[in-house]
Amino acid sequence: MLNTPLVNKRVLLLNQNYEPLTVCSARRAIVLLFSGKAEMLETADGLKIRTVDNSYSLPSVVRLWQYRKVPFKKILLSRKNIIMRDNNTCQYCGSARGPMTVDHVIPKTMNGQDSWTNLVCACTRCNNKKGDRSPEKVGMKLIRKPSRPSYITFIYHHYDVTSQWKPYLFLDASCGEYLTT
Repeated sequence: MLNTPLVNKRVLLLNQNYEPLTVCSARRAIVLLFSGKAEMLETADGLKIRTVDNSYSLPSVVRLWQYRKVPFKKILLSRKNIIMRDNNTCQYCGSARGPMTVDHVIPKTMNGQDSWTNLVCACTRCNNKKGDRSPEKVGMKLIRKPSRPSYITFIYHHYDVTSQWKPYLFLDASCGEYLTT
């Protein structure tokens, strides 16, 4: 039953209070379902796991029956995660073409830190133009102020988010934007 490629599909795992916990394999989700530790909220569109006797819908979103206290999930500050946070788009000119670099908004020579709020994705041209100066000195403006991404943002950019996941990640299903209240 569990040796098919379908069990490697990704499933959104929610805590008992519907808070997104993590993304796990369908194999892990099926084990949670059959052991009575979780319930299936959404199924993968028409996909089934077949046994000799039965056929079961493949889960897409599962929720734990009991609340699990989990520590705050911190996203590692890395070049890859900075570029992913900025959607592979230069934060100075808006270009998404060509290789991207990571730029210190306040250069290290001016006591700029390696932090989520000081690092941005930049195209090679803009990074070279800015050089070792502040954006204001070169007449450049940031398109968006850099900030630490949330774990939900990370899931959205790191995984292929299905339409079934979006309501549980607080995303508008029509456009993939975050719902604001």
